[in-house]
Amino acid sequence: MLLLLAYLTMRTAVSFLRLLPRTDRDKEIEILVLRHQLTVLRRQVAKPAFTPADRFLLAGLLHRLPMDKLRRLVLLVRPDTILRWHRDLLRRRHAAASALRRRGRPRTVRSIRLLVLRLARENTSWGYRRIHGELSALGIEAAASTVWEILKTHGIDPSPERTATTWAAFLRSQAGALLACDFFEVRTLTGARLYTLAAIEHATRRIRVLGVTAHPTGQWVTQLGRNLAMDLQDVGTVAKFLIRDRDATFTAAFDAVLADAGVRIVKSGVRIPRMNSIMERWIQTSRLELLDRTLIWNERHLLHALREFETFYNERRPHRALRQAAPLRSLPDPDTGPARTAPLDIRRHDRLGGVLKEYRHAA
Repeated sequence: MLLLLAYLTMRTAVSFLRLLPRTDRDKEIEILVLRHQLTVLRRQVAKPAFTPADRFLLAGLLHRLPMDKLRRLVLLVRPDTILRWHRDLLRRRHAAASALRRRGRPRTVRSIRLLVLRLARENTSWGYRRIHGELSALGIEAAASTVWEILKTHGIDPSPERTATTWAAFLRSQAGALLACDFFEVRTLTGARLYTLAAIEHATRRIRVLGVTAHPTGQWVTQLGRNLAMDLQDVGTVAKFLIRDRDATFTAAFDAVLADAGVRIVKSGVRIPRMNSIMERWIQTSRLELLDRTLIWNERHLLHALREFETFYNERRPHRALRQAAPLRSLPDPDTGPARTAPLDIRRHDRLGGVLKEYRHAA
């Protein structure tokens, strides 16, 4: 737009300079010719269209003429329209100058805005009035309209639209009561088959390698169920359901042992591994990070390797579901962590001959 106005202004100035050497007679003849052409155009065009640049140029050139002379000119628009364009031009100029001088109410402090967003995120049933009341209880002065404006600016819907529970939130809230277990097969260096039974907590992602054997039997699985029930009781786990498949080694005695511990058995569908997806995902992780990179000699070697991986998985390995924390280890405070208070001195600790690598700050 500015380039177009500059072009039109330059073009008009050049046209004005071209008129200087002409005589008054030539100018009058040219004016008569132009007036006649305008008369012809007005007979053919019902309502001509003017661009903003055209209006700016005409208003700037003709606003200085007296009204009587302006009315005698042959124009495509009425003289009142030219004057209105000029008033609009002045109004916009004054409005732009006023906007630069306008101060208004100061912006809300960033910490208050972050607190409002936090309260809205952590309490989906709270509307802006409820959040404003909580701020008042904390001694923070802010108007209710300010809270409403903050929520609207960040695209947060009113409370009735935020209280609807999604499937992801529902499953996440129920994860604390869920356990899962499953068998998986491992081949040794000689080709022998070994079977491992493991269990995982959905909420914390803590893994438990229950046992390894070459010949799984119902009695052996029942004993592992007793060990699992005692371990859950020792750590105070609130699990109420155990997801397992329909393997024949899971006998009624296994289910009865867990039922006595207050854990109800939930069987997955036939050939539907996605019903036990978290357990299946851990089995894949153990294969990619350990078993596919290790030659297993015998049952004792496999149990030792899985115990090492269990410790590494529960205490050191980060998990996206836990916001990069480990099941048994939380992340350090970023404000007080070693990386903020001392130069970085990171040491590596190898497990299983370097198959698993841990990184720690030097003591």
